[in-house]
Amino acid sequence: MTFTPPNTQDEPNTQLLLPSWVTPRRSEALEEMAFLSGGALSYLHQVVGRRDVPQELWRDRLALQAAEACVVFSGRSERAGELRDAIHLLRPGDLPGPAGETYLAWRRAAERPVSAKALHRALLEVEATRIAAWLGTGQGAPMARAARVLETVLTEAPRAEVAGLILADAALARALGWDHILPMFALGLGRADLAKRGDALRLACHGAVTTAAPMAVRLAADLARRAERLKTVAPKLRAKTAPGAVEVFLSRDAVAPSALPMAGRAARRLCDRLVDLGAVRELTGRDTFRLYGV
Repeated sequence: MTFTPPNTQDEPNTQLLLPSWVTPRRSEALEEMAFLSGGALSYLHQVVGRRDVPQELWRDRLALQAAEACVVFSGRSERAGELRDAIHLLRPGDLPGPAGETYLAWRRAAERPVSAKALHRALLEVEATRIAAWLGTGQGAPMARAARVLETVLTEAPRAEVAGLILADAALARALGWDHILPMFALGLGRADLAKRGDALRLACHGAVTTAAPMAVRLAADLARRAERLKTVAPKLRAKTAPGAVEVFLSRDAVAPSALPMAGRAARRLCDRLVDLGAVRELTGRDTFRLYGV
């Protein structure tokens, strides 16, 4: 399958319509699943780079979902809320813990253009030369490359599920000509799938994309609407640093007031104002140590 570069000239607010046939579906026929995953990726390819979709925010939220899935694989109990707290409320000198480390790996992998150096920054426990070698094992069509990379990693390092899934996404991104990874395989594969090899794993990877791509497109459409709302109310904000704060919200899944480019009290007032205007949401339900997001 040949992909052309993403069309970034779409008019803002153009509705993202997912074709009715691009739905989660499983078959034991490898050829049929390859066709379905190819169609899903073809549509997803059109969403990557669209100006009306806040791309950084989209990747960051998908990274959170991928991290949550990996934490579930490991048998831990942390979910999205705890993962956000582990990173966004981290104080200098504190350690994020195993679940937080998983979330950090996904965030770092998704935030920078794909390269062995950037991936090593996300996967500090893996040598950069080994990352490059693993990525080099993928050959052929995009999905075949990704499945081969995942199989190689899990064969050589059976407990490196997070590294394998991140590198599979990196292989897919490279094959499709995307600058950044878009977390897919962690969202669509099950724990049992990671024990498969050969055609069984390739079949599972095709199925994972047919599951994850529609989820990612629906999320992109939702974030596009929310981002447009934030941009609409932005002129009502009086603080001189408000434009910078808006950009922070458009690039991160969750934001602590302390992360905004303004003093603490002013940042909290701005967050509350944006909640009142319906432009952002308070994500924790707490009265203190709050986090906000589009």
